[in-house]
Amino acid sequence: MMSQAFYTGINGIKAHQYGIDVISDNLANISTVGFRGYTTEFSALFEEALVTSSDFSSASSGVGIGTKLNTVAMDESKGVFQLSDRSTDLAIIGDGWFGIQAEGEPVYTRDGAFLFDENRDLVTNDGYYVLGTMGDNITDGVLTEQLAEVELGDVNTQEKLRFPENLLFPVQPTTEATFYGNLTAENESRIMSAGVVDSQNNRNNLRLEFTKSDPQVLPGVQWDVTATIQDLEGTQIYGSSSGVVSFDESGALLSSTLASVDNNGTEVAINLGSGYNGVIAIGNEFSSSSSANGLEAGDLLGYDINKNAEVIATFSNGMQSAIGMVAVYHFQNDRGLERVSGSRFAESQNSGRAIFFQDENGKNITGTDMTNFKLEGSNVEMAAGLTEIIVMQRSYDANSKSITTADEMLQKALNMSA
Repeated sequence: MMSQAFYTGINGIKAHQYGIDVISDNLANISTVGFRGYTTEFSALFEEALVTSSDFSSASSGVGIGTKLNTVAMDESKGVFQLSDRSTDLAIIGDGWFGIQAEGEPVYTRDGAFLFDENRDLVTNDGYYVLGTMGDNITDGVLTEQLAEVELGDVNTQEKLRFPENLLFPVQPTTEATFYGNLTAENESRIMSAGVVDSQNNRNNLRLEFTKSDPQVLPGVQWDVTATIQDLEGTQIYGSSSGVVSFDESGALLSSTLASVDNNGTEVAINLGSGYNGVIAIGNEFSSSSSANGLEAGDLLGYDINKNAEVIATFSNGMQSAIGMVAVYHFQNDRGLERVSGSRFAESQNSGRAIFFQDENGKNITGTDMTNFKLEGSNVEMAAGLTEIIVMQRSYDANSKSITTADEMLQKALNMSA
């Protein structure tokens, strides 16, 4: 049994050497973005004793022969979020993994240090493509549809994310203008106006001129109205129309025969309201206001990523649109992922296949929040790592001492036999 102490000590030395290696790797990657540290788990080794006092003895008949490193398990705690100066740097607030791909199968990471390459693909620093779902609402650098959100596709349909450097929000010509105000009961010409946008992205002026009809038909009052659309300089008239607006004896709007007016190729309907909601004719205090739909074209100001992982384009006309979504993958057993490098992992039989979470309607969702201008740092705590490595060193020394002690005892036994 004396010689068994050699093997027990050797097993202890080997196990704790592996432990020191794991902790050293953790400490070496304390500044690695998205790094997940590892912890060591040991198990005891036993052998059955060769001689026991009784086969029915209630006492233990096993003699330990040391320990072994049973597994190296991933530490799933979150790292500290660090501020960055790039809008494409992303951090996952909760659980989940980014999917990135070069040649071959995707790999998964918590490292969200992304940037645009020369093709405007969202990539990692070493050229791996970031996977996600595109909104399919961009054609030849023009936004074809304004989307409030982009629905995350299935796991096997995720693709590289490509966002153009220049993107145009197309013009939306005015199709309706609404007027509010009081013409008063006075016999004076009144003018109301509204800004309208034509299909060539020009902002023009819609001008309404009201004059009291002659003769008047009682009860009530009638006003002749002429609508004219011209450029802001007043040098070119695009269209005009005229009609009659009738009010009852209390000044509420009864009817209008004013037709739509041409705005450089687009018809604009004129809404004067009804009753007291819109244009009225009462008292002697004139007022006027208006609103119109339509929107001038806008140039891209930049991209942002909201907490739902949606990529949002912002334009100079104040509009926004979702154009893509960064995929966030999940696994039934994160600890079962196979480490490819310090912060990158591949799926394995132990981890299960990559999946997306779903809401109550069966729609794919990220299942977590995300933020940009931040990166998740390593989850290794230096103080804990340094403490663990001291413990491992002491254990290593103790196992070394058991070998030297067994050697001294064996040497003494040999001397006695001599």
